[in-house]
Amino acid sequence: MNLAASLRIALIALRVNALRSALAMLGVVIGVASVIVLVSISEGTKQAVEEQIASFGANLLIIRPGSSMFGGRRGGAGTADPLTDGDVEALRTQIAGVAGASGEVTTSSAVVFGGANWTTRIVGMNPDYLSARGWEIDQGRSFSAAEEAAGRRYAIVGQTIISELFDGASPIGQSLRIGGQPFEVIGTVMERGDNNWGQDQDDVIFAPLNTIRQRFGAGVRVTQRDGVQTVFVDIAPGENNARVIEDIQDMLRIRRDIQPGAEDNFFVGNLAEFIRAQNETESQLGLLLAVGAGIVLLVGGIGIMNIMLVSVTERTREIGLRLAVGARRRDVRNQFLIESIVLCLIGGLAGLVVGVGGTLVYAEVGELEIAINPLIVAIAIGASALVGVFFGFYPAHRASRLDPIEALRFE
Repeated sequence: MNLAASLRIALIALRVNALRSALAMLGVVIGVASVIVLVSISEGTKQAVEEQIASFGANLLIIRPGSSMFGGRRGGAGTADPLTDGDVEALRTQIAGVAGASGEVTTSSAVVFGGANWTTRIVGMNPDYLSARGWEIDQGRSFSAAEEAAGRRYAIVGQTIISELFDGASPIGQSLRIGGQPFEVIGTVMERGDNNWGQDQDDVIFAPLNTIRQRFGAGVRVTQRDGVQTVFVDIAPGENNARVIEDIQDMLRIRRDIQPGAEDNFFVGNLAEFIRAQNETESQLGLLLAVGAGIVLLVGGIGIMNIMLVSVTERTREIGLRLAVGARRRDVRNQFLIESIVLCLIGGLAGLVVGVGGTLVYAEVGELEIAINPLIVAIAIGASALVGVFFGFYPAHRASRLDPIEALRFE
């Protein structure tokens, strides 16, 4: 018996017992589909997180006034003295490895242009802010340090503002009113889309920090004239982030007169590292889920072995007849082994269809990122074939060791 003949006999045997074969391969179908769905969702989430890191800035630090102790009682975040323009300038000029630093104050306000109005987020910033946060100018320009210091009423708008107030037309040179005060639009930023928390990043207007503090002082929640809510620091590529963070902490402790041994009343957060840590956790969860899917595949393999043992028992007289007319034992073994492999491969292909379809449906309904990795698909199909070999070998070997005379007497 050659391979083609064994394959033909295997397909005939599976077709004769179609329902039993379908039930036997169900575990393999579920296992392969589970591997594809879970790993695809995990990979998609990982890519989305990496894109989010890139949107924030790969080497971005966030510094805020933090918790502080007053008479044994801990105040919440932001209760300590605010960071100031002087802190921002010191970070920019005195810390080696810092590519840029910018203070930030935020508020929200109604914005009017012509007959259209829109309520949006207003961000007061220094010129380094856009590069530190990874924003790119689309049209026009940003403002200079001199213009920021002078409190010029300039605005740089996001794509949502362009859509809502300017009907998609270029706003460069136009004057809009923010909180009743005129601002000239000198630039626009590239579209960013929603972040991981569903916030529209393009629904924003950037303006000089001093301008926002002077004209919206009550709305920006800073207690000092030169205070800022948050400081963003961009670490230069190739620098040792841990060393830069340590230098920043040392300098701020000196500037804020924190005594040795006392707690910091500020905190420095590395957002990219936080997101990467979250990504690693999600990857580990995805691995655990894939292991669970692998267990389902193994359970399916046990079902395959059970069915093949039943098949050997049912076809004992057939096996005896083949051996009696000259079939070699390895021919019998290969025949049943091929049947087991074919059964698992058909289940694997069905699982592929179900898995890819389920992944696409899940992504559509849940509006989630997915990434179907061809390598994972190949591994899943290969694993189903290995299941066929592993769990089909014992029944095939058992069939090949039957005594022809006893097999022919079997009722």
